[in-house]
Amino acid sequence: MKVAVISDIHGNLLALEAVLEDLKDVSPDMIVNLGDCVSGPLWPEETATILRETDWPTVRGNHDRFLLEDPFEKMGPTDAFAAERLSSDNLDWLRTTRATIHLSGDIFLCHGTPDDDNRYLTEKVEGPKGHLPDEEALLADIGTERSPVICCGHTHIPRVIHLSATGQTILNPGSVGLPSYEDDHPHKHKMEVGSPHARYAVMTKVGEDWNFQERILSYDWDAASREADKNGRPGWARALKHGFYGPLS
Repeated sequence: MKVAVISDIHGNLLALEAVLEDLKDVSPDMIVNLGDCVSGPLWPEETATILRETDWPTVRGNHDRFLLEDPFEKMGPTDAFAAERLSSDNLDWLRTTRATIHLSGDIFLCHGTPDDDNRYLTEKVEGPKGHLPDEEALLADIGTERSPVICCGHTHIPRVIHLSATGQTILNPGSVGLPSYEDDHPHKHKMEVGSPHARYAVMTKVGEDWNFQERILSYDWDAASREADKNGRPGWARALKHGFYGPLS
């Protein structure tokens, strides 16, 4: 069994198209989406239209939830840009996403942690940047979830983590559409993967074990950067072009 795991597209149509093209060669048995599909100063409506037609099992990311639940006047600029452009059909599709998904007896899908879409699982933020949590913290955050493989997104940093205490594996595929960003939750920090490539992951079951492969793809990130800049988001433009967000202000 081969499963492609994508996450955090953030309306980056060009990066998503690169992933779709690569998937033709990978030929997975299933493709899953861990959420944060459209929020961002890029191509939210066009991205949602493609995703709506795929019928992939899709988790509702924190930014997907903000789009559906927050009043427009309380949205940040990332979500407001998408909210102004999404059609009713694509908003209806976004409402079909689920907080978590048990894909099979082996695989559990979430966006952040199993019980909080706005909390990092595979990064811990104690200063201006995230770092890998220790196993005790990871076990506390997964709680009672005992699926052998837990797939999560939200951090945009790819990780494969083995939990020796339970034998479980946590996979974070990284971000298709946004390689770095700055956030103020739980306090001001930045996440940076260090290159502008689109990323997703492939899991392949061999016997009783899973193998993991990170897919790192070139696409026209200069065009994506120009689109963000045109739409008044120079921080996004810098992140998309370089994979680094820049100094905290």
